[in-house]
Amino acid sequence: MLEDIHIKDFALIDSASLEFNKGFTVLSGETGAGKSILIGAISFLLGGKGGVELIRAGAAEAQVSGTLQVKKDFAPVCNWLEDRGIQPDEERLLIRRLIRSNGKSAAWIQNVPVTRQDLAELTAWFIDIHGQHEHQSLMRTAEHRRFLDSYAGIEAEVDAFTSLYARLVEKRSLLAACDESDGKREEKIELLRFAIDEINAARLREGEDAELSQEENRLSQYEKLYQDIEGFSGIVSGEHDNLLSALKKAKTHLEHAAGMDESLEALSGRLETVFYELDDIAEEVRSYAQALVFDPARLEEVQERLALFFKLKKKYASSVQSPLSDVIAYAQSASQQLEALSYADTNRQVLADEVAALEKRAYKDALAISQKRHSAADAMALAVEKVLADLGMKNTRFCVRIEQKEAVSDDQKCGPYGIDNIEFLISANPGNPPKPLAKIASGGELSRVMLALKTVLNRSDTTGTLIFDEIDTGIGGEVSVAVGAHLKQLASSRQILCITHLASIAVYADNQIKIEKAVVQGSASTRVYPVSGEERVEEIARMLSGDAVSAVSLEHARSLLSTYGG
Repeated sequence: MLEDIHIKDFALIDSASLEFNKGFTVLSGETGAGKSILIGAISFLLGGKGGVELIRAGAAEAQVSGTLQVKKDFAPVCNWLEDRGIQPDEERLLIRRLIRSNGKSAAWIQNVPVTRQDLAELTAWFIDIHGQHEHQSLMRTAEHRRFLDSYAGIEAEVDAFTSLYARLVEKRSLLAACDESDGKREEKIELLRFAIDEINAARLREGEDAELSQEENRLSQYEKLYQDIEGFSGIVSGEHDNLLSALKKAKTHLEHAAGMDESLEALSGRLETVFYELDDIAEEVRSYAQALVFDPARLEEVQERLALFFKLKKKYASSVQSPLSDVIAYAQSASQQLEALSYADTNRQVLADEVAALEKRAYKDALAISQKRHSAADAMALAVEKVLADLGMKNTRFCVRIEQKEAVSDDQKCGPYGIDNIEFLISANPGNPPKPLAKIASGGELSRVMLALKTVLNRSDTTGTLIFDEIDTGIGGEVSVAVGAHLKQLASSRQILCITHLASIAVYADNQIKIEKAVVQGSASTRVYPVSGEERVEEIARMLSGDAVSAVSLEHARSLLSTYGG
């Protein structure tokens, strides 16, 4: 769930801060007020593409930040964060992104710098945007398989198959290595042995590179370090006038004064604490100074060791900046490969038998999954068409096309998710054959198809926040009422944000946010703020008739809010 967003110098928005509640939230405002700018800011925050054109005129950079609520029992997200050393704060994540006028951008999760791709990968678990922005899972054919599997209730079964397939790929790779020519295999064995011997001879210890870098820094700058320590000691506890001596005298004076005026006792106690704390620091610095020794031989030894680390990282790690643990991991992996290659003749038949068994099991499991997909496809299509009819797309045909993958070879018929290629097709007009959804649907149609899918998948879908833009394009009357009702229904189990210009949708919302454009000192800006009570009645009245003060419009607005209101 998206709890809040803070926007600074983004497009026409000078500064805006909003808190989002659970349930159904509508974003409304006059045409051109900047409603889509707010969705654009959210899309940018979630890892969407963005350039310098997003920066408000005259500003140096655009910034957007927000807070995501994270459930501690949601394993995929927790594992993703743990892999990157990111720790939520009371089940919340602060995400932040900016773009500077020089074209450079930056992003953070908590205080950890991340790439735009990382940001998009994480937030995809939380938020889906449907409309004109790029967070459109319906435009990605690969996601269609996920929707169907969710409807069929076979996600856990498919995950298990993916793990099985990964094991098969690993065993095939080992078998392929065993089947290499003797000359190539011997050459590879020699290279692996050399690498293992070279790394083992170095007797590496994880973290040693960081420790020695710190020691090298201390030894190479001994003279400056010694001067700073001596300077500190002279000031704090030198032979003549020093800070401790002056502080002791000041303490004595304040103690005497406190004996005459009790109101000074607290200050006297605080000064006494400062004195003893400084005395303790001075003692620790003296101990440090006594242990501080310049050892040119040790410096040379450390530098030689660091040079060895540099050489090994350059050969066996992804970069010279990689931790030493990468080199150690390379040696471990090389040992496993060496063992497999050294006993190739013995292992070849064992591996071949394992691969054959895994291929047989994988194909059997893939067929079972495919059968369940075919069984669920027609029911899913009918359910989606039924909802689409309520949403003003009465004659729309929705199809789930399932085709068997082309076999790469006789022994490889599956992919990581089975043997099926899955794609959603749609025909919005009678008589026209269904075509790929991603190619023919408009923004408004895509939003309504997604709304239908999310309604059908309401129980199994885990995305906590859905954002709909352009969902009311080309609709009105009873259809818009049905759209509002569906959004309200979806919002019972997740957070819904929706841009709309239709009062018949807005009245269903639990919360309403108004976006309006103003011109201040010749400069256009967009203002964003929540409305409630009489202010919301006026906004609904404006949406109904363009008149926020007419008694008839106001009464109509109150009636609608009373009947459908959130």
